Amino acid sequence: VQLQASGGGLVQAGGSLNLSCAASGRFLGTYEMAWFRQAPGKEREFAGSINWSSGNTIYADSVKGRFTISRDNAKNTVYLQMSSLKPEDTAVYYCAARVAGVGVFMLPGSYAYWGQGTQVTVSS
Repeated sequence: VQLQASGGGLVQAGGSLNLSCAASGRFLGTYEMAWFRQAPGKEREFAGSINWSSGNTIYADSVKGRFTISRDNAKNTVYLQMSSLKPEDTAVYYCAARVAGVGVFMLPGSYAYWGQGTQVTVSS
């Protein structure tokens, strides 16, 4: 599985930004896709995930109600729609993939495949 993230940028607090993660590979329907983020000096943290087959989503409490994850099966693309952005959302955002049910959804070590990361900066 190969992942290509895009869509990062600079936005003012309260604004919105959309990220995309294009996936390629076989049997994508058996995977769970996630978005993680890593701020300078901090550990990589789970933001949310979506089961490619069912569309079920899980979100971290810190982004719940502000971030939405969706997928387009025809385009093999997962999206992260971010709204009401805060300066503390500033981070490099990564998309990741794991075989559904393997490992723990919020742990980076459970994900075998990673995109290259895209910078999101929220100014106050």
